[in-house]
Amino acid sequence: MHLKNTIFTIVAITFLSLVGYAQEGKVIINQDERISELLELKKKMNKNETDSRRYKIQVYSGNRNGAKNAQNDFAEAFGQWRPVMHYETPNFKVWAGNFSTRLEADRALKKIKRKFPGAFIFKPKKK
Repeated sequence: MHLKNTIFTIVAITFLSLVGYAQEGKVIINQDERISELLELKKKMNKNETDSRRYKIQVYSGNRNGAKNAQNDFAEAFGQWRPVMHYETPNFKVWAGNFSTRLEADRALKKIKRKFPGAFIFKPKKK
């Protein structure tokens, strides 16, 4: 009797393990076609961050070490705006934001000036 139960258990486990891996799934995503168009448009807008129609805020201008420190401090204090370091002879500059309106930039500058009093708004020159 004990041998019968052992054999039955082994056969049952083998059968169940084979059946358990035979599952297949299919996922269908229904979304508006305009979502893809909007994503492509956003990619194009983000690609050209130095667009002269956009406003940025400069938080630092000086040597490389100071720029790196300012970039790290800014990223820690203001996570919503990505700081980027640029080199314009002879200085390293840290720029933040990509604001479409002057009003947006002014609101951000008000907050940023608390930690970086020398910060100012500008529009990047076309290259």
